[in-house]
Amino acid sequence: MVKTAVVILNWNGIGWLKKFLETTLRFSGSNDTMVYLADNGSTDGSMEWAAEIKGPIGLIQFEKNHGFAGGYNRALSQITAKYFVLLNSDAEVTESWLRPLTEYMDNNPDVAACQPKIKSYNKKDYFEYAGAAGGYIDKFGYTFCRGRIFHNVEKDEGQYDSTADIFWASGACMMVRSDAWEKCGGFDDDFFAHMEEVDLCWRFHLAGYRVACIPESVIYHAGGGALPYDSERKTYLNFRNNLFLLYKNLPEAKLKKIILLRKILDGLAAVMFLLKGRPYSFSAVRKAHQDFKKSINSLRVKRETVKGMTLLSCGNCLLNISIVSRFYLRGQRFYSSLGI
Repeated sequence: MVKTAVVILNWNGIGWLKKFLETTLRFSGSNDTMVYLADNGSTDGSMEWAAEIKGPIGLIQFEKNHGFAGGYNRALSQITAKYFVLLNSDAEVTESWLRPLTEYMDNNPDVAACQPKIKSYNKKDYFEYAGAAGGYIDKFGYTFCRGRIFHNVEKDEGQYDSTADIFWASGACMMVRSDAWEKCGGFDDDFFAHMEEVDLCWRFHLAGYRVACIPESVIYHAGGGALPYDSERKTYLNFRNNLFLLYKNLPEAKLKKIILLRKILDGLAAVMFLLKGRPYSFSAVRKAHQDFKKSINSLRVKRETVKGMTLLSCGNCLLNISIVSRFYLRGQRFYSSLGI
């Protein structure tokens, strides 16, 4: 058994693989680390190209696209390692990037997952949208990061170079303790893509684990490799999965109130899309809520499963602030200005 398995999930990303895979192999290879490429039914020749690579790489191939969540669930079920590293195909790692992550996990057995500092590949002085220096969640279920609130991304000037406990680690690059992954059930296949890592990290917290950001480790992420940030499909998944996330994990005392408030806030967001000339985004939000309603019965079952594995009430998992209010009404557009 290798100690660390770096697993890259690919779907029609041959361009990114040609750009970054060689670097990942060079900076990740060691006696106790193995790099795997798991393919979600690509049709662009990705696996044919990968099969020609001369180097230590494991290849896992699926016949169809199971999404980010389902693809990783299937891939990791075939791999035996102490630590899994989920790494996007459009990410560039740096020399010695794994060492700080593995050392922190070795020294902190109560940590289920951690992430590096994630910077922008296209604007290297800045954090990257998907993870930055660690993720958090507000009382209404809106996610944000050290280094990114909504679409306001900060320049990295070392302001978040301290190791920190966070709420969620980014799926762009996250190291996960394999026994915690198995105990907490891995990703929820029904999320398909987006927010599945937030959902998993919430379960980690409920099971008594911590999650951390280790900024001594740095990677660069291009972002939007499989799905552009402004696509209708991405808007749909983000709104639907946020509701899934809240319904599954919120404490009973907060569930009805928060879901109602999110419906109101999402309705306002949909109207804003319409006013900005984005009717497809309006329709995506509407469809997200329709499909959430259709999924209530299955979500109730999942909610009971989460309750069954819960050790902590985790009532403080959601920060007692509204990031919408802080950002738009108070003008607090940087994590450091939030006072948390």
